[in-house]
Amino acid sequence: MSTAQFLPWQHQTAQDWLAQRDRFAHAWLIHGMPGIGKLEFASAAAASLLCESPVDQLACGHCPACTWVASGNHPDLRRVRPEAVAAQEGVASAEDDNAAAGEGGSAKRAPSKEIRIDQIRALESWFNTATHRGGWRVALVYPGEALNVISANALLKVLEEPPPNTVFLLVADAPDRLLPTLVSRCRRLPLPAPGPAQSLQWLQEQGVSAAPDWLAAAGGAPLAALRLAQSGGQACPPWLASLLEPLTRGQAPDIGTLAEGLEKTAPAEWIDTLQRLYTDLMLAAAGAPVRYFPSLARTVGQVASRANSVRLAEGARWLTQQRRLATHPLSPKLFAHATLQRVAHSCLG
Repeated sequence: MSTAQFLPWQHQTAQDWLAQRDRFAHAWLIHGMPGIGKLEFASAAAASLLCESPVDQLACGHCPACTWVASGNHPDLRRVRPEAVAAQEGVASAEDDNAAAGEGGSAKRAPSKEIRIDQIRALESWFNTATHRGGWRVALVYPGEALNVISANALLKVLEEPPPNTVFLLVADAPDRLLPTLVSRCRRLPLPAPGPAQSLQWLQEQGVSAAPDWLAAAGGAPLAALRLAQSGGQACPPWLASLLEPLTRGQAPDIGTLAEGLEKTAPAEWIDTLQRLYTDLMLAAAGAPVRYFPSLARTVGQVASRANSVRLAEGARWLTQQRRLATHPLSPKLFAHATLQRVAHSCLG
């Protein structure tokens, strides 16, 4: 296991930022669009702050501190994230690194998708202990949106009187979804998305074929594109073309067959695809290039030319509301049928 490293497009930002470590803020909000490597940046930043022999401000990868970080055992590093996220990362226990000792029952319930207040409270004993090597203490909190109101207020109280030699790195996609007072206690560090050329080069180095299509499907976010490519599907799912093709002629598609095909696919996945489709439809209607499905650009343009822009916008808003139901549909097949029917209706002029 190697020390966390910055992604290629993050190096300059990281070096400029870490050069200020002598007058570092006690809390940073690292934010940007999903899928560009914010957590990777924060993890590499934690390693660099704890490194005892940094090279050009970045972790050397060889000192004792870097070895501990790589093994996940550095005593001055805590990861505060939901149990569900910890489980996805392969942590043996669903409990967080810093969960209170002796807390039972975690195996008898589903892992929490929220950062709980006891995880914040469990940091108190850590704060009251001297740093192991006399340097920084780093708390990595992610995703920020997983903080509920109670745990967010508990973290706010900590940041109002920050412990010495401690840096909080809070990672979030959307700062506007966080407690405003919590955001006000952090210095912001926005991370830009890499350019297409750099993203494509990196994806190709990861062995991704048809990288341009995957990058487009992910909205220009390279890590999201990599996850999509590794999911085993296609950048432009065949069912999407089957939905659009009859619409180019002003005809209704075979909703029943399409719904049956989507029955075993997670609703959140195909709804996300439809939301990207609406973006492309509205771009095409405005005479702009499509963003997500360039291989369907001609088909999308034909559908958009027939559709009513107001109905398209209404369909897009309705689909956003349906996205909230995607995790708990009563009947996946009926949910898909009703959704596809509404989408087709909004596209028929």
